[in-house]
Amino acid sequence: MTQEFAVWFLIGLSLVTANLPFVLRRPLLALPWAQRAGEPPRPAWRRLLESALFFAALAALAYGGYWALAGAFFMASDAASVALFMVKLLAVFGIAVALLAYPGRRRGGGASQADKPFFSSLLEVLVFYVLVGAIGFGFEANMGNLFPKTWEFFAITLSLFLVLGYPGFVFRYLMRRRKSGKAAAATL
Repeated sequence: MTQEFAVWFLIGLSLVTANLPFVLRRPLLALPWAQRAGEPPRPAWRRLLESALFFAALAALAYGGYWALAGAFFMASDAASVALFMVKLLAVFGIAVALLAYPGRRRGGGASQADKPFFSSLLEVLVFYVLVGAIGFGFEANMGNLFPKTWEFFAITLSLFLVLGYPGFVFRYLMRRRKSGKAAAATL
């Protein structure tokens, strides 16, 4: 894998994942509080346990994804190593999609976009930042040039990740929505 490919892949992945929490209607995280109006009440201990298990599975995904990508032997000239690396990368993405689809399926999924609170979207952006960072660290370890990172690195990359998420924020919160035909006729 070349460094140029890894950088552009991570920029594209960051652009998609930073905007995803604002564009999708369903929750992507199993949080211990109600995420939409009308959600059936459940015992607090069950919500906390489910949330803790979900975040433990996310942490295991990030750690496992890092080691799967860091340990992959990748040479662009060898078709077998390219195929193996792509299979590992697709496996990490498949597990991430399945894991992040669980909260929406569990809650029924049909919530309107306005029902999802901003704080939930912000937490989802931060979780995606960690997952993309783990993939980036895996790419870096795969190429063999690990560098020490201080708090400045994380502050700058989080700021860049939030800037990449700005189009989704504008789409979700700042764009005016046209009213449906019946609602528009009622206001006239």
